[in-house]
Amino acid sequence: MKNSKKRSDCPISCSLDIWGDKWSLIIVRDLMLSKQCTYGDFLKSDEKIATNILASRLQSLEENGIISKSDHPDSKAKVLYKLTKKGIDLLPVMIEINLWADKYYDLPADRKEELKEVKKDKEKFIKTAVKDLKKGIN
Repeated sequence: MKNSKKRSDCPISCSLDIWGDKWSLIIVRDLMLSKQCTYGDFLKSDEKIATNILASRLQSLEENGIISKSDHPDSKAKVLYKLTKKGIDLLPVMIEINLWADKYYDLPADRKEELKEVKKDKEKFIKTAVKDLKKGIN
């Protein structure tokens, strides 16, 4: 973790200091779905993140070891962002957030259908998804 003063020793507080803002988990979500993204890809998300906030969150997530960046194979002007192992380890958190939202919000039918697969065998789903995501780590 980068050298920042912790508000407390509470694990929830320390974790939220890294990924608890409005945008960081959206970036993590996009990387989990796409495995890698460019800056422009993040700007295309439905949530419409502002460029200055995106740059700030990407820098913070990289400094905290959640994502890494590498040269784009097709363009020297672009950078590819990927999840690190530490970022991939957020998958169970993301699954639980989705299941909570499914319980309390009216989600689109396609999202509900995806979550049916998760609910069948959550541990197996997570294990398979983590394995798939780790294939993209250098």
